[in-house]
Amino acid sequence: MNYLRTAILLAGLTALFMGVGYLIGGAAGAVIALVIAAATNLFTYWNSDRMVLSMYGAHEVDRASAPELVGLVAELAGRAGLPMPRVFLMDEPQPNAFATGRNPENAAVAVTTGLMHQLSREELAGVIAHELAHIKHRDTLLMTITATIAGAISMLAQFGMFFGGNRDNNNGLGIVGSILMMILAPLGAMLVQMAISRTREYAADNLGARIVGQPMWLASALVKIESAAHQVPNFEAERNPATAHMFIINPLSGHGVDNLFATHPSTQNRIAALQQLAVELGAQATASIGANENYPPRSPWGRSSPSGNSRGFSRGPSRGPWG
Repeated sequence: MNYLRTAILLAGLTALFMGVGYLIGGAAGAVIALVIAAATNLFTYWNSDRMVLSMYGAHEVDRASAPELVGLVAELAGRAGLPMPRVFLMDEPQPNAFATGRNPENAAVAVTTGLMHQLSREELAGVIAHELAHIKHRDTLLMTITATIAGAISMLAQFGMFFGGNRDNNNGLGIVGSILMMILAPLGAMLVQMAISRTREYAADNLGARIVGQPMWLASALVKIESAAHQVPNFEAERNPATAHMFIINPLSGHGVDNLFATHPSTQNRIAALQQLAVELGAQATASIGANENYPPRSPWGRSSPSGNSRGFSRGPSRGPWG
């Protein structure tokens, strides 16, 4: 159902894009819009990963510079049946992460320094497994395409304001129609983009939890990341809000509710789904997690973490993320 819903939403986004082109230039305008979309997506297909990684100042790390992080990614990629992705580190205090790349063979996982410092090894494993799930589902390409088409719709709508606004109402949109198109077309594109993003987040949570084998590790990480996202600003993300949907938790401030304008589902809803999955998998899921609880920062990899805690999360020894 998730794949069917995503396909329908993506088809609707494409139809909206062609519809804007038709309103501006008739049948020829619809064809031109389709050609523009194809050309733009072709460019982003080959260059989107480099563009977004460069935007956030991410630098690639290897086993020599970050042996534990790269080793953890390699272990989880093996469990997921994926080629080893490239690993990048962003010098950013807000804990967060995203995946990018046009396919599993050309994928990258990027995490912030804040994520490394504030999460235990088990929680980090949950986050990385979530990002690997996006790669396995090829969401990284899908979300790039939706963002590109949504941006192109906004561009066309603004163009239509100048192109259609000079026509009279008998031959074109007219000034009123152009204004309405300029407002409603990008809004519709944004709603469809958000709906696709939220659908894929639930799917990645589910598969990521199955990859790591402990849904509550990811649930614990989501709580910490969201709490920090509201307290520690990500200035680069604020300057480029179109990339917010790529992160595991919305990096922008003031977007914690599950509504039409949110790029992500509410963390409480995601945790509820993970708790249900934990029950299905027979994992310990007795802890009640509040999305607004604050967790004290710990050293990365959980070296100072006990084998369990009062919240019911079984952290296990530090030899591996799945005990």
